[in-house]
Amino acid sequence: MTDNIFAGTPDNIDKAAALIADGGLVAFPTDTVYGLGANVYNAQAVASIYAAKGRPSFDPLISHIADIDFLAEYAVADSRALDLARRFWPGPLTFVLRRKDTNPALDLVCSGLPNIAVRMPNHPLALALIKKAGVPIAAPSANRFKCVSPTTAQHVADSLGDKVDMILDGGACQIGVETTIIDLTTPQIVILRAGGLSKEDLETYTGEKIALSTGNPDKPSAPGQLLRHYAPCKPLRINVLPAEVQPDEFYIGFGPMPKARLNLSVAADTKEAAANLFAYLRLAEADNATSRIAVAPIPQSGLGLAVNDRLRRASYRE
Repeated sequence: MTDNIFAGTPDNIDKAAALIADGGLVAFPTDTVYGLGANVYNAQAVASIYAAKGRPSFDPLISHIADIDFLAEYAVADSRALDLARRFWPGPLTFVLRRKDTNPALDLVCSGLPNIAVRMPNHPLALALIKKAGVPIAAPSANRFKCVSPTTAQHVADSLGDKVDMILDGGACQIGVETTIIDLTTPQIVILRAGGLSKEDLETYTGEKIALSTGNPDKPSAPGQLLRHYAPCKPLRINVLPAEVQPDEFYIGFGPMPKARLNLSVAADTKEAAANLFAYLRLAEADNATSRIAVAPIPQSGLGLAVNDRLRRASYRE
């Protein structure tokens, strides 16, 4: 057990906020996964995020805020963006908007792009930290680049160790996959990354058809668009039926599959599957009796869109 995991007490939140102010890195829980946070206005601190993760600086970061009213000060937010924020924030939804703040320190957060990604997480510890820090917090997932995302404080410690100044422990993340990212700089809303808010929920609320984009992996416009991402250290096969499982594979099922080593959701619930996904990939990765991982087919509806996105990228062979 690492010695930089701390309970999410008021005193420890104060210490974490002070670290953010001093240019340190703090890992903290959100509703989706644990984030690796730094002050967006401190370019050296933001550079430390990229260095700690081994993440290329052309892959932009998400800014986390704690007040909906602050959005219009930070980015070019029209009535559509503000309406969506009031409906879905705090929650697992990130907006890509035009930059408003011209502070050059934000160039690294935005990877030099004219847009900025912003979200408001639905976790009391995260919101308390952002408010106490008094600045937006840039935070990708708190793990090594391209590896399985963390849903517990121990996952962060196992992946990043002492590269993080402080890890705030808020328990297991409720949703378990990263945010849905939508582009609001275009007339039609475009999902740039499927995530914790379903396409169906967005379409039901807006009454509009939402487009899907996988982005350009060579020039990402949002996090999570690289061809290989979220990957365990073992080779991974997807859409594998029980009869197709090989002896050297750790099989992760979905739905009634009694022979699966682990099951994302026996009830075939895509929300439950999303919540279990990264933790189960870690368990399969750690199993010494198998050399590969196989995962059952997941429907493309609900959060299955996000689960399949993560599995597709995790299984990609470079």
